[in-house]
Amino acid sequence: MTPLLQVRGLSVAYGMVEAVHQAELEVEESKIVTVIGPNGAGKTTMLAALMGMLPMHGSIRYLGKEMTHVEPEQRVGRGLCLVPERRELFAAMTVEDNLVLGAFHRYRKRDKTIADDFEKVYQLFPRLKERYKQLAGTLSGGERQMLALGRALMSRPRLLMLDEPSLGLAPLIVRDIFRIISSLRETGVSILLVEQNARAALQVADYGYVLETGEIVLEGPSVDLVSNPRVIESYLGLVSGKDSE
Repeated sequence: MTPLLQVRGLSVAYGMVEAVHQAELEVEESKIVTVIGPNGAGKTTMLAALMGMLPMHGSIRYLGKEMTHVEPEQRVGRGLCLVPERRELFAAMTVEDNLVLGAFHRYRKRDKTIADDFEKVYQLFPRLKERYKQLAGTLSGGERQMLALGRALMSRPRLLMLDEPSLGLAPLIVRDIFRIISSLRETGVSILLVEQNARAALQVADYGYVLETGEIVLEGPSVDLVSNPRVIESYLGLVSGKDSE
């Protein structure tokens, strides 16, 4: 079966410095794929390139079609959506208005199912419904992340790309966010999850990649990566029984 997303030889440079080098990855339908790695490894750069926001070399195929030269807005229209690390909400607008903006390209097509999606988002995030008239800038960190996810879902993505969704959140909120991310897979949404919290990411993902200094150095099913000595030592904060004796 052809993957939903297929990336081959992805390279991105800032001037003479190559931030991502010959990266290759795939995301299948209704799967969660995670990219873990240290800060500065090139994870955010990779996502920006996949959305067409940075010049790159290589091939990006989505739904079997080449997307390398497709504009970011067109990628959104075809079902790709990115929730950036900084969430980039409109702080002076209400929760509801931020959600409306997420469905902007659907409004232009006079999509009559938008109201239904409001209810679906509010079912996923009841707190947003309670605060739908509140300004986004007054929300807590966890609520802002919920709003960023909800806004992305209003575009009806087929592939949702998440950049560090746990960043800056309390542990209890992180668990809620990852529970919701896991539940989205059941709705048919595929997810490419970039995350420094390797433990949480590998718990919800089906497949994982390890990105270090711009290169994919390891990949495999998440259940295998969790027990990989290199991943354990570098990202899970554990040591084997033998080493701890």
